[in-house]
Amino acid sequence: MTLPRIIQGGMGVAVSNWRLANAVSRTGQLGVVSGTVLDTVMVRRLQDGDVGGHVRRALAHFPIPGAGAEIVERYFLANGRPPRTPYKLLPMYKQQVTAARQRVTMAANFVEVWLAKEGHSGEVGINLLTKVQMPNLASLYGAMLAGVDFVIMGAGIPREIPGVLDAFAEHRPAQLRFDVEGAQRDDVELLTFNPSDHGQPSPQLKRPKFLAVVSATSLAMTLARKSNGRVDGFVVEGATAGGHNAPPRGELQLNERGEPIYGDRDAVDLGKMRELGLPFWLAGGVGSPEGLRNALAAGAAGIQVGTLFALCEESGIDPAIRAKVLRAAATSEVSIFTDPRASPTGYPFKLVAFPGK
Repeated sequence: MTLPRIIQGGMGVAVSNWRLANAVSRTGQLGVVSGTVLDTVMVRRLQDGDVGGHVRRALAHFPIPGAGAEIVERYFLANGRPPRTPYKLLPMYKQQVTAARQRVTMAANFVEVWLAKEGHSGEVGINLLTKVQMPNLASLYGAMLAGVDFVIMGAGIPREIPGVLDAFAEHRPAQLRFDVEGAQRDDVELLTFNPSDHGQPSPQLKRPKFLAVVSATSLAMTLARKSNGRVDGFVVEGATAGGHNAPPRGELQLNERGEPIYGDRDAVDLGKMRELGLPFWLAGGVGSPEGLRNALAAGAAGIQVGTLFALCEESGIDPAIRAKVLRAAATSEVSIFTDPRASPTGYPFKLVAFPGK
């Protein structure tokens, strides 16, 4: 199969939006939308007047009869919200939700992927977080209804996801083990989703390629051998990848910025990755022509790049904030590339004050 050399990272919330993914996919590389809380993103766009009519245009193609029109009627405000008026909120996701609540999540993921694919023949991916469990089944099915080409998941061990994709391609029910804090080992809770609860709006769906995000060879080997379906490749995150949250091995050491320092024990053995026989992409400080050349020389299919795409015009970052970061980077108040041994996000996650004015 033809593989992209560059994967645009899936950054939430709505940083990697449909506009960014559409622009990247038009170049022949892989544009990726972030699936994080897309249901809330969609209904807020509608309440802000749906500038350009993009959400409503995509919802008109949502294949579940009446669902798109129902969402528009409930949330769309033609003139946007009056000043200082709070958004109408969605019900909080739970282990079991109504079919109507599932359809909002399905529709939101459908809309984002549909818009990202509109007007070109390139491929589009969606990035979801394994540990944000409750909306993932409805999100995946909605994205597949829009013809998503790749599903990329990390932040956990997505061993059950390949089987879910296989089931949804045939409109069969699927389930995921639901992690409950404090539960006994023998107490198994499940998240379930049955496409037949929403009708069967189309023939068999395309099964997207599945890429797992890993930071250790051992995890890649486990997923390749013990997943409940086909794993098509991996995104290998180094310590400086923006989404990296695996702690360093051994005693924790911090640099002067309070960032955890990673050492040789944390490096992924690319030789063992090659032995798996599956394509992989490197992520974390590789967003340059040299980084791409080095990745290809090491046997990778290419690279995944986040920060550079986050700072481009098509990303969902507020333009004023983006301009502030770029000005600070240009005047050396902040450096995008810092200590190559340290994680810029840290583990556990931390807040860092921005030094620019």
